[in-house]
Amino acid sequence: MKTSSYVVVDTTDSIDLGRRRARDSGVFNSALVISLCALLLFAVLAFGAVDEWSTLTFEAGASALFFAWAGKQLVSKEVKVSKNPLYLPTFLFFGLILVQIVLHRSAYGYVTKYEALQYGSYGIVLLIAAECVREEEARKKFALALIAFGALYAFFALAQELTSNGKIFWFYTPRFQTSNYGSYVNHNHYAGLMEMLVPIPLVVSMGHLFRGGKRALVASCAVLMASTIFLSGSRGGMIAFVLEIVLFAALTLAQRGSPRAALGSVTMCILILAFLVFLGKGQVLGRLGDLGPGIRLNITKDCLRMFFDRPVLGWGLGTFPTVYPSYRSFYTNMFINEAHNDYAQLLVETGLLGFALMPWFLIRLYQYGLPTSRRWEFKWDGALSLAALMGCTGILFHSFVDFNLQIPANAAFFYVLCALAASDLPSQSSRSRRNQTLDTEEIGEHSGSD
Repeated sequence: MKTSSYVVVDTTDSIDLGRRRARDSGVFNSALVISLCALLLFAVLAFGAVDEWSTLTFEAGASALFFAWAGKQLVSKEVKVSKNPLYLPTFLFFGLILVQIVLHRSAYGYVTKYEALQYGSYGIVLLIAAECVREEEARKKFALALIAFGALYAFFALAQELTSNGKIFWFYTPRFQTSNYGSYVNHNHYAGLMEMLVPIPLVVSMGHLFRGGKRALVASCAVLMASTIFLSGSRGGMIAFVLEIVLFAALTLAQRGSPRAALGSVTMCILILAFLVFLGKGQVLGRLGDLGPGIRLNITKDCLRMFFDRPVLGWGLGTFPTVYPSYRSFYTNMFINEAHNDYAQLLVETGLLGFALMPWFLIRLYQYGLPTSRRWEFKWDGALSLAALMGCTGILFHSFVDFNLQIPANAAFFYVLCALAASDLPSQSSRSRRNQTLDTEEIGEHSGSD
């Protein structure tokens, strides 16, 4: 007689363990995202993190984020890193900086080492954003946090302009008296930050993610934030914002063929103009009539002469203020510490090798960001991706006439936006991305008749 035996396996404990691990991992990721937000906001409020104490604090905070993330990976005994397309060019650029240091190719080795630490912190915030702000819910919360901060910060900047006597936070007098705005000593850098933040409420308010009063509230945040770009008096910021509006209208028309978003963009511009007139600041638009390049063009010409003397590896990251006085072709009693053109300064400091990595980085950014951005009307990942691309485009245009990417707070925000734009959702291949895009387009066609 043949007997059969059965083994009953209770999987309840293993299922509970898996759920508990997933819950703990979610809580940990949320803590990292909150810490990343706090670090970015600190950098902005600490005068752009340009002072030594604030730069050091920012770098220490970024290091703490990295060790926490890496420690969690090691403890779980399962290292998971997404295939973000920006990792390779970012890593190679850091390798180029190390080559400058090791081969003593820097005109001022100490400064290049200092800049290497700073660039490393940018790489960390890019990594944390790419790895932890991937889920749809995480992207929604991150976007809402940036909208809330942008609106409150713009309100603070406006209130400070109307009530303060040239002091930041109503009590701090900048060491160098310039046209400060918000918590920045230079108004152009405030405009640079807002260029990156304002596309988020703009895109969200034009989509179907919110309705009724919530959509109107988000739209009012966009109007307030954009208005302060004009109130700051930054000509580069004004033009960059207009470019973002044009880009948004062009992309939405190309993707949907519907004029609704384009009309919404025009309405947004009208509201901004009305807000400026209401404040009695309509005269700020007159600054657009004064676009004289001043000494910027002369500095750029001098940068070319600097480049020809060291065309391959450059003079070393961060060494522009040290080397430039020997090449200056005009008289001035001012200390020129930046090239007022981020592209020219990149060419001078890192040579052809470093400059060549920049277009590679940007090509991959738009190549991977644009497909995701097509879902901007209905999905938070698409909305955040499109807004991030718009913000990056604005700051990249502004970088032709300014040095926003030399300001740690603005550079950190730029790299975070790049990570968000190019990141894909978890467990999503390129084929499934294309399928989801097609599904979203079908949804858009059906909703067009609403």
